[in-house]
Amino acid sequence: MSRRRLLGLAATLSAAGMLGTAVPAAARPAHTPWPTLLHLPDGFHPAGIGIGPAPYAYFGSLLGGAIHRVRLSTGEGTTIHPGAGEGHYAVGIGVDDRQRLFIAGGWGRTITVMDGTNGRVLRTYEVGSANTFVDHVALTPGMAWFTDSFVGRLYGLPIGRYGELPAADAVVTLPLSGDWVQGSPNHLTATGIAATPDRRALLVVNTLADRGGLFRVDPDTGQSRRVDLGGLELPTTNGILVHGRTLYAPRMSDVAVVRLDRAGHRGRLVETITDSRFDTPCAAAVYRGRLYLPNARFPLPPTPDTPYTAVAVPLR
Repeated sequence: MSRRRLLGLAATLSAAGMLGTAVPAAARPAHTPWPTLLHLPDGFHPAGIGIGPAPYAYFGSLLGGAIHRVRLSTGEGTTIHPGAGEGHYAVGIGVDDRQRLFIAGGWGRTITVMDGTNGRVLRTYEVGSANTFVDHVALTPGMAWFTDSFVGRLYGLPIGRYGELPAADAVVTLPLSGDWVQGSPNHLTATGIAATPDRRALLVVNTLADRGGLFRVDPDTGQSRRVDLGGLELPTTNGILVHGRTLYAPRMSDVAVVRLDRAGHRGRLVETITDSRFDTPCAAAVYRGRLYLPNARFPLPPTPDTPYTAVAVPLR
């Protein structure tokens, strides 16, 4: 409700009280619940989701790299960027407090920064090598970190104190070492990424190690250590979310909810979220007590008519 309407309603209520009358129930504004099922364009094939301070969710397409924005309060959506077409991708998406999108470009080997209010591309960076797949992103103070799914390294985009974007030669390439186990060049290994609860390190999903494990990575050195999850396996997890001390890890048909210690050295499964509307949830974002998850519908082959959705569930 706008400020003008709110003040007008307050004046009406005040006047009614002074005259000793009541405002009829029919005159009161009705509350419309926010939708819990968001419809994306047919054939869109989402792989990630980003939500910032404003009530909008952003989705990227694996088929051409389009960016679709949905208003969470109504479910209404619009494609703010059409993508660059065949051979281009928009996978993981992070949204900063300036409503800028940091987009992982998949096989396109790109990191794109976009204005989330109008879809204008602010900067594009090319990273990696021929077999690079830029997968998911985590925003930390002063940095945007991206996984490379087929090479054992991360890419870091330094962000200036006032939000300045770096020059192309300032992008950091961070090889992963220590306990990290890297698959063959054709084996998807590093997928989801998030900051630890204390924001001092990174958590990276490794779909190969321990039949799907989690690693804590020192962002200064790339030194990696297995996170003790008490035997929990994450073989099909893509995007992950850390909210407070809780890790949300989408899997093929559910979401593992893990309680972490502050430094991210260990965690324990506290709950598994299931929902009949889940159809391979592939990433997660949070807004006002709700967890939002796009359905990638793997391994269903996408067609121009294939419907896609995102689901909202209460935050645990």
